[in-house]
Amino acid sequence: MRTFLAVVAGYLIFAGSAVFLYHVTNVDPHSPAALGFKAFTMAYGLAFAFLSGFVAGHIARRTDLVCGIALALVIALGATISMLARPGAGALWTQSAALLLFAPASLAGDWTGRKKRATAG
Repeated sequence: MRTFLAVVAGYLIFAGSAVFLYHVTNVDPHSPAALGFKAFTMAYGLAFAFLSGFVAGHIARRTDLVCGIALALVIALGATISMLARPGAGALWTQSAALLLFAPASLAGDWTGRKKRATAG
């Protein structure tokens, strides 16, 4: 149960940060955007994806990568569903970033935390 809640918490951190960003900037994530905004979004998303994986692993207190893998799969699944739900409509840059960058970054966050947990325990 702790692992499940940790993955949910990690996803809420990741998804909540994205909702916040697009709300504050008033940008539709499924529309074309300026290159500068895309670059900022990539850095922002990478940071929060990494943080979400780190926090999920910390909450679960696991020394394996189960939380990071599960969180990466949830992020990738969300991006894939979003892509399939909008075939041919709108830009896919946010979903592509989630699949190629943010999902692996969440796993890297858990991996970094795992290294710390393994040496501390």
